[in-house]
Amino acid sequence: MKSSVIEVGQLAIDYIVDGSGTSSLGMFELTVPPGSNVPPPHSHSKNEECVYVLEGTLRYTVGAETRDLSVGQSMSTPKGVVHAFANPFAKTARALIVNSPDIGAQYFRDVAAVVNAGGPPDKAALVAVMSRYGLALAAPK
Repeated sequence: MKSSVIEVGQLAIDYIVDGSGTSSLGMFELTVPPGSNVPPPHSHSKNEECVYVLEGTLRYTVGAETRDLSVGQSMSTPKGVVHAFANPFAKTARALIVNSPDIGAQYFRDVAAVVNAGGPPDKAALVAVMSRYGLALAAPK
């Protein structure tokens, strides 16, 4: 059953399957408007992630590889590997994201509470939320 859309800044997360309660896979649709503020490079210690583009083009980086993924293309991120995404293109991008095991919709609700609080996001609060769910920011280059 689909839940309501979670807005995190300009991004929209629409959970399709929340598997966090059973440690099974999860799936959500991610909408990324052109030029939107996206998460910084990060890694997941507890789950793998796969992105499959449904609309537009999404720039996706896994480790040292960056690709511009168009409709029907995908890319996977193993546990512990730094990854990031962006939409520097003129059209909104939509992608289906699958996590195994799932990080869960609550993670995005918790991040939204920090990011949508007004003003610049509180980096320490954001890092705290991320670490509770097994995510870590990448070290600056």
